Amino acid sequence: MNTSIIDRLAGAGRLDRLFIDGEWVLPAGQDRSAVIDPSTDEPVAEVALGNAQDVATAVAAARRAFATWSVSTPQSRAALLARIHGLILERAEAFAQAISQEMGCAISVARGAQVPIAAEHIRVARDLATSYPFLTHRGSTAIQREAIGVCGLITPWNWPLYQITAKVGPALAAGCTIVLKPSELSPLSALLFAEVIQDAGVPAGVFNLVSGTGPEVGAALATHPDVDMISITGSTRAGVLVAQAAAPTVKRVAQELGGKSPNVILPDADFSRAIPAAVAAGMRNVGQSCSAPTRIIVPRERLAEVERLACDTASAFVVGDPRSPQTTHGPVANRAQFNRVQEMIGVGLAEGARLICGGPGRPQGLERGCYVRPTLFSDVQPQMRIAQEEIFGPVLVIITYDSVDEAVEIANGTVYGLGAHVQGRDLAAARAVAARIRSGQVHINNPPWSPDAPFGGYGRSGNGREYGVEGLEEYLETKAILGYGEVPAPSAA
Repeated sequence: MNTSIIDRLAGAGRLDRLFIDGEWVLPAGQDRSAVIDPSTDEPVAEVALGNAQDVATAVAAARRAFATWSVSTPQSRAALLARIHGLILERAEAFAQAISQEMGCAISVARGAQVPIAAEHIRVARDLATSYPFLTHRGSTAIQREAIGVCGLITPWNWPLYQITAKVGPALAAGCTIVLKPSELSPLSALLFAEVIQDAGVPAGVFNLVSGTGPEVGAALATHPDVDMISITGSTRAGVLVAQAAAPTVKRVAQELGGKSPNVILPDADFSRAIPAAVAAGMRNVGQSCSAPTRIIVPRERLAEVERLACDTASAFVVGDPRSPQTTHGPVANRAQFNRVQEMIGVGLAEGARLICGGPGRPQGLERGCYVRPTLFSDVQPQMRIAQEEIFGPVLVIITYDSVDEAVEIANGTVYGLGAHVQGRDLAAARAVAARIRSGQVHINNPPWSPDAPFGGYGRSGNGREYGVEGLEEYLETKAILGYGEVPAPSAA
């Protein structure tokens, strides 16, 4: 067990403190939460939990800091973001080790995806701070885009650093001040991030971290009258509760919530490439991604081929100790999620879906920990629970279609609309299908991830967008200044 990160945080007095107004402070209460290593299902540390009093202190600090931070120059904010970006890259291994321990991510994935793409959100925010047109003109009217105010940011356990930077980066670039509530289940990387904030020289009160539970800290942020915006990434249930709590104060609420994303394999696709890619995408991060394409929608006449390719791919995964470089898939992140995945595998069997790979229980040779067998169901009907409900584990369903129109209908046949994939050789046909899918993002033929592509959902997958220009604009208000005066055209000289 790697305890060096925990030992260092404990030695620096971080585990028992919150970060408020530029200082590491003791919480108002005595509540603590165990950090569980999901590879052993045993506690490895304890962290302090804040309460509503801590939230009030942090919000007051953020409100005071907003007066100066919101009118700082975009260039100065960009310079600060550049320092944050550099420190994340400099401390990448520490972040990777923390993420691997706190939520079981395979160390190769933590190093190759969790940390570097988290850093990308800060880089994009840095660049946007100086390139975004905060002031534009329509005749004699000026359109000013300015910081919305104090932002409460609520982040999940599955991509702990990535989701923090996706919110903190654009909020800082916009001139907002922040109170962050990371998941109490994966708090180590958030504490390391607060150290980066401090070492980068972020002014006191601009960034505050209050660890705690949703019912205590999340609710206090959502209801606080001096919080101007809440951005939450989490389950649809959590998003609804936050929106309801925020409604009386009429604050802006941005929600990135659940998903049940389709992967439509068109008849002309190269199945030898498309199916392994579909399984890999659906089980990335052990299936713990809200946009994971967990429904593989395929032509009925190709089902036998699909099953063979899919099982070959899933069977080649190496499930085991997340600290081993050979491991491709560690455990799911916590005991509650392990129980949920096991329950839903049982639901699939009870519904009459045909199990073709994996199944209940841990993989052979793993007697403890939250390990799940990579699992594939075929002969799945679109209305089965396993085809409608977010499972959040390495469990994929294969659904057949007889026409492209039927494939699109199946793809759109859930309450969600977060992500989608389309695979086919005929790009025009793939584009036509992508245009018909009701989803915030559609990936054609497995393109590279882009930090500039707006991300967010239709339906019960939420509202608002993250990443890129659209992610920045979530943190901006629009002010029209009439009578501002005409702006002369630039000189030709």
